[in-house]
Amino acid sequence: MEKLNFTLGAVRNLRSSVRQCFEKLADGSPEQNEENNAKFLLEFQENFSDINHQIKELEGIINSLQVPPAPYYLGNTTYLAQETTQDRQALYSQLVNSYKWIDKVHDHSLLAYNNLNVNSLRRSYIYNSQKRGRVQCSTCNTPDPDHTDNLFSEMSHPNTTYKVCRPFGSSAVVVITISHVLKAALVCKGVLIEWVSVKGFDEHIDFDDLFAESRYAVFRKVQENTQAAMLHFFSPTLPDLAIKSYMAWFHSYSRLFVEPCKRCGKFLANGLPPTWRDLRTLEPYHEECKN
Repeated sequence: MEKLNFTLGAVRNLRSSVRQCFEKLADGSPEQNEENNAKFLLEFQENFSDINHQIKELEGIINSLQVPPAPYYLGNTTYLAQETTQDRQALYSQLVNSYKWIDKVHDHSLLAYNNLNVNSLRRSYIYNSQKRGRVQCSTCNTPDPDHTDNLFSEMSHPNTTYKVCRPFGSSAVVVITISHVLKAALVCKGVLIEWVSVKGFDEHIDFDDLFAESRYAVFRKVQENTQAAMLHFFSPTLPDLAIKSYMAWFHSYSRLFVEPCKRCGKFLANGLPPTWRDLRTLEPYHEECKN
């Protein structure tokens, strides 16, 4: 049994060496010049000679193996061969395929977990660690309803009103009306914005379906841009400053239909006004002109 395990290990090493050799061959030389090409050819020859050496060793190990006097012990799976029903005779191969599939799922889930942990656009301010330590209370996002009400009541932008309501319990919904241009609903968790819905001034905001889009293409595009800016201004450590900066940027849409594009100088492009506002200068741009 030890010789068989050693042989299987040699096969795995050979497969790994062949895979690495072909990967380097597919990548090629980093820079196309004589010195790098000669170095790349020398490395390939060394890898190829190493593979030949491993093949010869594997052949010698295989020739030294002896035919087992009795079949190897496979545990309870040996009883599967005694099944006489035809539709159950292939059960062992199905079990092997299931094991391989579960093993791949485990590897992919581990990679996804590592990638999600380094995601800079994480919306949650609570870091989930594998080590279970003492629970620490976070003070960066104050859930006090009075704090949220006072924060929006202190904001003063021309021709803009803020109305805070709570149709879903503790989560606040801030209805924003900017002049006679548009209406918006901000769903907040504490003072962190979780969702933005933008509608026309003549449209009704339905609290039962805040995910419904506007019937106007211009406000659907504005909603996409406001959600992108929501991620830009997101700051769990300074939530008050983040939401004030975001609302100052959001108020720049008060001149949505009266300001031309800063780059092309036109009021309309593809039938739409400039729906993007620069995150720093607040200057208007068409979608085609912002890049």
